[in-house]
Amino acid sequence: MSGISRAQPPGKRRIAVVAPSRSIESLRTNSYNRAFLDELARLGFAEGQNLVIERYSGGGDMDRYPELARTVVSTNPEAILTSAGPMTLALRAATQSIPIVTIIGDPVVWGLAASLARPGGNVTGVTVDAGIELHGKRLGLLREIRPNGSRVAYLSSSQAWKQPQASMVREAAQSSKLSLSQVDLGSDLDDAAYETAFASTDWTKIDMLLVSDEPEHLSHGKTLVDLATRTRLPACYPFHDLVVAGGLMAYYRDLPDAFRQMAAQMAQILSGQSPTEIPFRQPTAFRLSLNTKAAQKIGITLPQTLLISANEVIE
Repeated sequence: MSGISRAQPPGKRRIAVVAPSRSIESLRTNSYNRAFLDELARLGFAEGQNLVIERYSGGGDMDRYPELARTVVSTNPEAILTSAGPMTLALRAATQSIPIVTIIGDPVVWGLAASLARPGGNVTGVTVDAGIELHGKRLGLLREIRPNGSRVAYLSSSQAWKQPQASMVREAAQSSKLSLSQVDLGSDLDDAAYETAFASTDWTKIDMLLVSDEPEHLSHGKTLVDLATRTRLPACYPFHDLVVAGGLMAYYRDLPDAFRQMAAQMAQILSGQSPTEIPFRQPTAFRLSLNTKAAQKIGITLPQTLLISANEVIE
């Protein structure tokens, strides 16, 4: 179900926070959104004092994102914070005037910005993608764990499989001489979608699992990680949280840092600057986290070279 929350305290400024799938409650408490709120307050815009935040959740039902976007835009907030391609596109389709701050793969490839330096429209934010090299790196990490593996399953929604990111993953797999197939979650990402997708896949014909960069996975982390562990295959995730939840490995951008950067951009907009002129911020570094307990569970030994190169090893 889509959720809507209206903040009560009297405030002078009003923004909307629109999540693809996280619950309204999670939008108040998760570490990424806390980083955003804390930084925004530090920059002079504090919820409950001079800022009202209205929170919305798409509940992971991608078919309903356009309807939710129209609902949000009809309330005419001063600016909107969101994430991921499908939700950002839905919001952009609903308004070309309200500033949107998002976290996304490549906004130019998505058609949301003329360039990273000068977006030129009403959308700015941060990128979490370093293009084909990022996907090549994730595939390379899986290869280090399973050197003889050649068959990779890519877990994603139906929409993501048709989007720019998946074509980069396909290209990276091809240049690494790996065969890539999709494990399709459909378009309504709830726990049942993960269970159905995993149950209908023949895992004996797969050597490695790569999980798409869709933030919807974060709302179903435990289900996803438990199902992936049962396949006894090495899996690479795009988010740190999924390794903390028991996943084997993640290669990712530091998201609390990204959300602090988005808070700075939101403060610029609330101070009167146009998103047209606010550059998209790019990641300068990616982090590698490994979970040795997860490795034991699936019966693999993590190579020493990988353990040494990791930013974090969870034991």
